[in-house]
Amino acid sequence: MGGPSVQTLRDQVKGQVVTPDDAGYDQARAVYNAMIDRRPAVVVRCTGVDDVRAAVDYARENGLDLAVRGGSHSVPGFGTVDGGVVADLSGMRAVTVDPGRGTARAEGGATWGDFNAATGAHGLATTGGIISTTGVGGLTLGGGIGYLARGMGLSCDNLVSAEVVLADGRIVTADEKQHEDLFWALRGGGGNFGAVTAFEFRLGPVAEIYGGPMFFELADARELLRFFRDFIADAPEQYGGFPAFQIAPPLPFIPEDRHGEPFLAVVSCWTGDHAEGERVVDRIRAVAQPVAQMVGPMPYAALNSAFDALVPPGLQHYWKANFVDELTDDIIDAHLRFGPKVPVVNSTVHIYPINGACHRISPDATAFAYRQANFATVIAGMWPDPADNDANTAWVRDYYAATAPLSEEGGYVNFMAGDDQDRVKANYGGNYARLVEVKRAYDPANLFHLNQNIRP
Repeated sequence: MGGPSVQTLRDQVKGQVVTPDDAGYDQARAVYNAMIDRRPAVVVRCTGVDDVRAAVDYARENGLDLAVRGGSHSVPGFGTVDGGVVADLSGMRAVTVDPGRGTARAEGGATWGDFNAATGAHGLATTGGIISTTGVGGLTLGGGIGYLARGMGLSCDNLVSAEVVLADGRIVTADEKQHEDLFWALRGGGGNFGAVTAFEFRLGPVAEIYGGPMFFELADARELLRFFRDFIADAPEQYGGFPAFQIAPPLPFIPEDRHGEPFLAVVSCWTGDHAEGERVVDRIRAVAQPVAQMVGPMPYAALNSAFDALVPPGLQHYWKANFVDELTDDIIDAHLRFGPKVPVVNSTVHIYPINGACHRISPDATAFAYRQANFATVIAGMWPDPADNDANTAWVRDYYAATAPLSEEGGYVNFMAGDDQDRVKANYGGNYARLVEVKRAYDPANLFHLNQNIRP
C-alpha cells in the first residue's frame, strides 16, 4: 500500500499545503540563497507542532526526502528539496518571555529579530547571531556564535529545553532530565535528530550596549589583527566584537568618496558600563585612526540588525569556514592576501572570537566540540548577480585553500557549504562517535538527512 495522499495531509494540518499545481508555489519553495532552485513535491506551511508531525509522518510513510525550514538561511539550501516534503516552520514565530524566571520560549520558525524584540522589552537577551533575520532554530542547533558569546556562551549553552518531533512522529521534550542524550546532541549537532518546534533559553541582563562598526585603512590591517589577537585573549567578557574584511557600503557616516572601497572593519559590542566600554574601544582606536565609525550607545537589537540590509534574501551564497586555535602571523598573512579582494559589498570575512564563557564548557558537555578554539572564521561569499558565480566562488575557495592548512581540521557547521559533507566527522572531533549513537537511537533510517549529515 502507498502512503497517505496529499488530500489526507491537507485534511490533517491547519496550515497551507502547497504543491506544484497551486498558486504561490514558487513563493513557497523559495529560500534565502538564490543559488538554490529546487522543486519540492509538497510544502507544508506549519502553524504548530501537530502540523510539523503531520509533515514528518507524511514524508516517512511515503518514503520521501524531508527538509525542515526555519529561518531559511541555510547556505547549502537544506530548507528545501527536489521531489520531497518541506516542513516550513516560518509561520511559527511566537516568542514568550518569563522575566521572573529569566527564560524565553521561541517557536521553531522565529528569527533572532523576533526573539530580541520580545526579550529586549524586558532588558534581557541571550546569544544570537549577527544578522537578525537568521532563524533561532538553525543557529542554535549548530552551536550559536554571536556578539554575546564571550560573556554568555553560545546559543546552545543557554538552551534549557527543546520540543522535538522525532522521525517516528513522537513529540518529546528534551532537557537535562528527560531525553538527556538527545538534548546533548541538539546543542551543536544540527538538524540531524528531529524537527525542533520550540526552544527554551536562559536569558541574561542585556539592554543598551555600547558599540558599532569602525572602518580602518587596509594599510593598518596587519597591526590591527595582531593587536586584536592579543587584546581578545584576556579582554573583559563584556566585549564581543570581531574584525572583518568589508567593502564600505554607502552609509552617511562613511566619507562618500570612500564608498565601495575595501577596509578592515572592527565591530564592537560592549554590554557593561558605557564609559568603560568607550575606554575599551579606545584601545582599538589607539592602534590606528578609523576612517569612519558609528560607535555609541544603542539597543542590543539595533546592533544585531545593523547589517541586515547588506544580506537580503535573493543573493547568491557560497561560504567556507574553519576554527582557529590561534591567529598566527602566518594566517594573518593569508588573510591579508585574500581579504582585501572581497568582491562585492555583500561579501565579507568575519573572525569571531569564541573564548571567554565558551571555553568554560567542557568539549564533551555538548555536541559543539571545539571549545579550545579561540576564533571561528567564515569566508562568506554573497553577491547579487549569478553571472559572477564562478569568479566569486573561486575567491572563496582560494581564500579557504590558503587559510585551511593553518587552521583546525573542523569548522562551525552553520558556516559549512553544501560540498563540505566530507568534513562532518572533523567538525565534531571527539564527539562524533557519540553523535552517531544518538542518531541511531532517534533517527535510525536517517529521515533527517538534509543537513551536515551524521549518518547512523
